[in-house]
Amino acid sequence: MDSDPELSFSVWGSLGKARSQMSQFCDLCSEFSRFIAPAYHHDRCERSVQMRLYSMHKREFGLVFLAFFACFGLGVFVGLAGPPITSTTQLSISQLSNHPNASDMATGPYHLVTPLLTSYHQQFWLIAQIVTENKDDESFEKKFHVSIAMDGILEDDQVSKIVSSDHTHNRTRDLQCERQNCSEILILHMGYFDFAHYALTIRFYGLESIHTRYIIKDVNFFFRSYNPSFTRLEIWFRFVFLLCTFIATCWFFFCMKRYSVVHWSLEQKWMSVLMPLLILYNDPLFPLSFLIDSWFPAAIDAVFQVSFLCALLLFWLCVYHGLRQNDRRFIVFYLPKVLLVGSIWLSMITIAVWQEIEEVNDPTFSYKFDTDHFYGFKVFLIVSCPIYLAYLFLLVVKAYSELRAMPFFDMRLKFLTLLVLFVLGTSISVTFFRFGVGVLQDNFIAQLSTNYRNSSEFLALYGLLNFYIYTMAYVYSPTNNAVLEHSVMKDNPAFSMVNDSDEDVVYGSDDDGRKPLTINLTSKDDDSD
Repeated sequence: MDSDPELSFSVWGSLGKARSQMSQFCDLCSEFSRFIAPAYHHDRCERSVQMRLYSMHKREFGLVFLAFFACFGLGVFVGLAGPPITSTTQLSISQLSNHPNASDMATGPYHLVTPLLTSYHQQFWLIAQIVTENKDDESFEKKFHVSIAMDGILEDDQVSKIVSSDHTHNRTRDLQCERQNCSEILILHMGYFDFAHYALTIRFYGLESIHTRYIIKDVNFFFRSYNPSFTRLEIWFRFVFLLCTFIATCWFFFCMKRYSVVHWSLEQKWMSVLMPLLILYNDPLFPLSFLIDSWFPAAIDAVFQVSFLCALLLFWLCVYHGLRQNDRRFIVFYLPKVLLVGSIWLSMITIAVWQEIEEVNDPTFSYKFDTDHFYGFKVFLIVSCPIYLAYLFLLVVKAYSELRAMPFFDMRLKFLTLLVLFVLGTSISVTFFRFGVGVLQDNFIAQLSTNYRNSSEFLALYGLLNFYIYTMAYVYSPTNNAVLEHSVMKDNPAFSMVNDSDEDVVYGSDDDGRKPLTINLTSKDDDSD
């Protein structure tokens, strides 16, 4: 019996429509698979040592974050109850027995003797504030010169010349006044002390016109230094953090020594860099500042701290980009990030060490006022920091757009992002709380321009970075059954299909074709029969 041609045509037409719809559905699934399975260029979780992060439940995450915030809050509470960071002694020229007369109040000379200075005072600032009789609603600005002669006073009251009167240092300063209140003027800064007391002779030049119009009635000098009580607190906390960091570093490397470095995850490799740098950040050489009178310990401390902070900035860029990029060649992947962060590191190191070296022969030196290159460094940092933040924000957005719904990747992103937001938010908040809006003007580098009320700001930033690294070290450390989890991930088809790209599932990856069927994570080399 012959079949009806029209019926056959309708059947084939229906089959064609069904195949077309199935093809469209497959295309849709293929597009959706970008959000549930890693592509060939993504990081491969199943090929690295399984982190504790993968096996943690919500309750464990809650306990980890609770411990982190509890330790941070405890540090802030101790800081609030601690001593003030600085101690200040005020001296008015009008109170001295040998003060200048009214006609010479604007010029001096002003003869001063510093309070007792020991190594526990760490640094010393001499600040001047001019008081006028201006009763008008006027504000004015005037540049003038400061001349300083300095002598060191020995124990037998003998004097040792440091800056002789024949070679006095003349510095230009900027006076800004509004009514009777004038801004504080930095006269000199010392990073270490060869003598317990110093005799200073200070003269002002160029304020005669101001004195004629507004009448300078007094000059207040502020002797400001670190509080010895805060120094003792800093020594103890640095020692405790140094000891804890050393123990945590040894524990982390002990956990990771069972596995070959090639099988470490990206975060684990970076932790092996950040934890030794955290030891340097806590500065094991800090006691040298109290044993020797030299600029070297302070310069080394600045280098250690800046190096750790810049390494942390580089870590954030590499991790957010590395999760999406499996090809991490140095020129393509690392070089742009190293150039961006390295330029910030170099500029900060140059300013910090430059200040320490120049102050050895000239305590009146200040890169903020006495160098033309300061404006260039200022502009560079103001430009480079927004570039870094914009680049980091772009990497975070791309990472979430590609990996937010993938198994294990979403856990890595959420944990990392929560801590990064808290660290950045706290650091920026403390910085603005310390310097105010002036942080964007002339105080963007740590300058002692305000009178700190307590040591909570120090412990907030110092403890924050230490607890942050400790938390990541625990979460990124391998589990006790990391090898078992690895074998399950590779042998279980359910996990393999989820964590392999479409090309690897159909054709097989090139690496799998060259590797043996089993991988021993505890060995340094892959052995095949």
